[in-house]
Amino acid sequence: MTRKTRSDCTVGTFEKKHGLPDGTIRNNDGRDTRSDKKIGTIRTEKEK
Repeated sequence: MTRKTRSDCTVGTFEKKHGLPDGTIRNNDGRDTRSDKKIGTIRTEKEK
């Protein structure tokens, strides 16, 4: 079982740590997310 990713981790660090190619995490409109955006911000956007 893996732990939940910290909310202050950035998208670029998350993709690099998990071996994902750049641009894997995308915004709701389909564009790739900025690499300096935090995971916590993405979580709050998904709740809305």
